[in-house]
Amino acid sequence: MANTIEQQRITCAIGALQTVTAIEKAVPILHAGPGCGMMVSRFFERATGYAGGNTAPCTNFSEKEVVFGGLDKLRENIKNTYRVLDTDLQVVLTGCTAAIVGDDIESVVSEFAEEDKPIVQVETAGFTSSNIVAHSKVVNAIIDQFVDKFYDRKKVKNKKLVNLFASIPYQDQFWKGNLFEFKYLLEGLGLEVNILFGPYSNGVAEWKTIPEANFNILVSPWFGKEIVKNLEKKYQQPYYEFPFLPIGANETTRFLQELLAFANEKGADLDEVKALAFIKREEKAYYAEIDSLATFLTEFRYGLPSFAHIIGDSSYVLGLSKFLLHEVGIVPKEVFVTDKTPKSQQGYIEEILKSTSDKKEIPLYFTPSGGEAQEKIREIQHPGRGLILGAGWDKYLAKEKDYDFLSIENPSPYRLVLTTGYVGFKGGLRLIEDIYDVVLSSYN
Repeated sequence: MANTIEQQRITCAIGALQTVTAIEKAVPILHAGPGCGMMVSRFFERATGYAGGNTAPCTNFSEKEVVFGGLDKLRENIKNTYRVLDTDLQVVLTGCTAAIVGDDIESVVSEFAEEDKPIVQVETAGFTSSNIVAHSKVVNAIIDQFVDKFYDRKKVKNKKLVNLFASIPYQDQFWKGNLFEFKYLLEGLGLEVNILFGPYSNGVAEWKTIPEANFNILVSPWFGKEIVKNLEKKYQQPYYEFPFLPIGANETTRFLQELLAFANEKGADLDEVKALAFIKREEKAYYAEIDSLATFLTEFRYGLPSFAHIIGDSSYVLGLSKFLLHEVGIVPKEVFVTDKTPKSQQGYIEEILKSTSDKKEIPLYFTPSGGEAQEKIREIQHPGRGLILGAGWDKYLAKEKDYDFLSIENPSPYRLVLTTGYVGFKGGLRLIEDIYDVVLSSYN
């Protein structure tokens, strides 16, 4: 059982087709078996985009292609996709069978690239990595094979323009709302921002301006580092790193203040007085809502959760732990990171979590197995009312333990998320609403 993974919350590498789907009028083309796209579609749900999910073009790699190769089929598939779909970018992703057979995907894709077709290719065989790691591979492939063609080395960089790399589309089910809020906050400082994904970006046209940015912003404890390192080397762009999603007033204010200082160090020439006034205004609005919550919290203090277990990716586990403890008054107990964090990065995440409190130790477990996390929670008993923040898998565990439950990660069949986000001041308030909504719904 030690080597068995139950209730996994990430997919294999080809799940990074969702990275492509999140770019307006970009199309993933799968050189893979038909089951690969179906698996990704069923895992993420409601994630078709322009041409993703069940509608993603696929070569339907079969026994014939295993024996004779599938390059002719891929070539025809690409041609037909250009013929049928109005696309701004095509990204060919390979599955396991194509990788094992050794199809020379690059040779076929280069035929179209030489005709100035907007197309790139990336190896995403499922056995090579997770979709979280493959997300960076896909982004770098688009930068290296497509964006770089539009790089004018003589053009002066826009000192106020930044590229943001934060929530992974669809893997983070709140990615649209989070990126929108990041855009709002960064523009409030006086920056211009490429968020690159979703309806509030400018699609492929925005990607073409990546080299024009003054610097990059990475909001992540480990994933995405390959992207900003690549841009640092390729376009001499430095990067500002914040190691988890800032949720609520404390961490959002710190994030913005640090970013303001970094931007001006890099020559952005932001109006510091206006930027600080913007932060103060957002804080004031946030705390006005918290003040109005006081009566409710006092009245229901004996019927509210006193502790929580968090099961999610490292960025959320860190951000939620700090927010719950310092701004909601719910103590994080055992927490579980399920994103297959590399061992080289686990110590860094442990140190960040330890900094959450000098009085309370928060036990941290790294496991890609949701089943293992659940077994540990079953063994644990804490006094008071409990809360589980996790995936749809964890709903029945919460019922078994008589805990409250809020779905915050995939797979999430019990919740419809459209534009909800948990980042920033507004995101913190929304999270408080959602937590206490599930709590109050338990009262008859």
